Amino acid sequence: MAQFNKLQVLQTLVSTCMVPVFYHKDTETACQVVKACYKGGVRAFEFTNRGDFAQDVFAGLVKYTKKECPEMILGIGSVVDPSTAALFMQLGANFVVGPYFNPEIAKICNRRLVPYIPGCGSVTEIGNAHESGCDICKIFPAGNVGGPSFVQNIKAPLPWSQIMVTGAVEPTEENLTAWIKAGVTCVGMGSKLFPKAIIESKDWDTITSLCQSSLAIIENIRTNT
Repeated sequence: MAQFNKLQVLQTLVSTCMVPVFYHKDTETACQVVKACYKGGVRAFEFTNRGDFAQDVFAGLVKYTKKECPEMILGIGSVVDPSTAALFMQLGANFVVGPYFNPEIAKICNRRLVPYIPGCGSVTEIGNAHESGCDICKIFPAGNVGGPSFVQNIKAPLPWSQIMVTGAVEPTEENLTAWIKAGVTCVGMGSKLFPKAIIESKDWDTITSLCQSSLAIIENIRTNT
């Protein structure tokens, strides 16, 4: 079952403003990546449901973080149906993310008071997700549907919207500044935060440094915006 309540999860997503997005078939590798991110100041992490037996890796990750990273909020991504959402929530997922909006997933997450963050690509989809109880909507793929200007234009008629962007997010001052100034609530960062060569060489310190620098950039932008 989820370790953190819905309010804690939402507050953490808003306060830290960054969610690493990662998948690996090896549980030990996944654990070390989460630990490296935790050391770098990350407090919300999305493990994606993208490979065979991902549920087994996630179960191991939940047990590991409870002991080694007690303040880390773990979520599951790439969820497209309610049965998968239920499975991962039973394993301990604190939030559920999907590439698109499925109202049936919203129902099952609402029943357990677990935040559901669906992927949306239009104002209509965002509105429908809000009506189904989704506090945060994910713009995906963010770089393809219009980038920061798309977020900015959404926030004009829907200023109450809380937007997470995934896709085309990079750990650089220029990139993060554009997204933060557009009005995002948080950014999801995957491959740019976890270069393949870094993972293969098990250079966990570099991941920690990338997380630290990204969070520092975000904090500085927010303070001065």
